[in-house]
Amino acid sequence: MKKIGLYIHVPFCVRKCHYCDFVSFPYRQDMVQNYLKGLQKELDLYHQLLAETRVNTIYFGGGTPSCLSQRELSALFALLNRHAKAEPSAEVSVECNPGTISPEKLREMKAAGVNRISLGVQALQDEHLYRLGRTHKSMEVYESHDLIRQAGFQNVNFDLMFALPGQTLKQWATTLTDTIELGPEHISTYNLVFEKGTRFYQWREDGLLSTPDEELDLAMYQLALDMLPPAGYRQYEISSFAPKGWECRHNLTYWYNEPYLGLGPGAHSYDGKTRWANDESLTRYLSTLEQGRTPIVNQEKLTIELEQSETVILGLRTREGIDRRRFQKRFQRDLCSLYADSIDKLVQQGLLKITPRRMQLTAKGLLFANRVFIEFLPT
Repeated sequence: MKKIGLYIHVPFCVRKCHYCDFVSFPYRQDMVQNYLKGLQKELDLYHQLLAETRVNTIYFGGGTPSCLSQRELSALFALLNRHAKAEPSAEVSVECNPGTISPEKLREMKAAGVNRISLGVQALQDEHLYRLGRTHKSMEVYESHDLIRQAGFQNVNFDLMFALPGQTLKQWATTLTDTIELGPEHISTYNLVFEKGTRFYQWREDGLLSTPDEELDLAMYQLALDMLPPAGYRQYEISSFAPKGWECRHNLTYWYNEPYLGLGPGAHSYDGKTRWANDESLTRYLSTLEQGRTPIVNQEKLTIELEQSETVILGLRTREGIDRRRFQKRFQRDLCSLYADSIDKLVQQGLLKITPRRMQLTAKGLLFANRVFIEFLPT
């Protein structure tokens, strides 16, 4: 049986953050009930696929899954448990925001088999949380972390953001230091991106928001590289740090370009040859399912060139890089012969390292990863 990662998009938030371009809607009880009914229908349509595959990771993302009530979370987990039998050793993650969790909700998650909590911290200064449009304050991060630990969860991720408007290098250092002291098992660090369609993007276009310069952005990323490994957080992917054995297995499914199934509005899927996406509109998502059809709006059959390209680009995000023998087995092509010119160029620039077993980004390549990735795009 093939194995897959399963992603469930829970598209509800207390309020949309100013930088967010993910599919999300303000929480309403009636909309959640309709969503759960639609998800039931979508799971029915994938019943055969799920019966024939091994689900080794489940990720409830959003939105903010933890903004659902305890009863709604119970209904959500019951739906999944009826249709997708996760392996006993499966990693089951739920994204939570500080201030939206309670002992009762955490008990519900624990009883449903959830074993990993990803906490949307972003910053530990109230001024930045306010500017980002977050609904929590820094004190709620500590309170939520205490609740998670008291509930018995031993695998916690902190999502952090840097290069925020007005953020100083000292403030970012404080966020990293305080996070290390709390001791989550996993830390994800992302630089702020101004996505089209967000309030931040529009405010920047209108001259109301300044973009941190590239030099400061780079310095903040370098600071994370300097501070986290000595504290025991090994960088295993460009944005991800964890002690050995605590890597996010679901995200590694993406970086290894392996199959995953996404359910819910706007969710994406990939079976190794074809990728597709669900309708982002909750109304259309539900009405299509009412007609007994999958709510797919974009489907693309990948050429072999694109499949190879994406395997390289995604794999290079990890510190271990591309396993050359694995690539050879998958595509019946030698990696270094296929991309000889690009690889020679990047090695000479000090951005790429080649060994008999692997191809990896160098320390310099980590800082300029996009410059590397563009070399492997199909022409």
